[in-house]
Amino acid sequence: MAEQGSGGNVIAALCSVFIPGLGQLVQGRLLPAILFFVVCMAGYAMWWLIFIPAVIAGLVHLWSILDAATFKNRAY
Repeated sequence: MAEQGSGGNVIAALCSVFIPGLGQLVQGRLLPAILFFVVCMAGYAMWWLIFIPAVIAGLVHLWSILDAATFKNRAY
């Protein structure tokens, strides 16, 4: 879609801030979008169990944002 640092990546990163994986979906990457969403939602849903899943989900959520912001399309 767009080069690293472009407006498209900024929009994708902002999308991932609100919903994990949405930025990857905007960029057309379906599998990473599904994986980020499922892992984060499962971790956030189990916050009451123990604190560890929520911490892991938070780290994966941050990874999702950074991945969307730094994605570089390798198809030329």
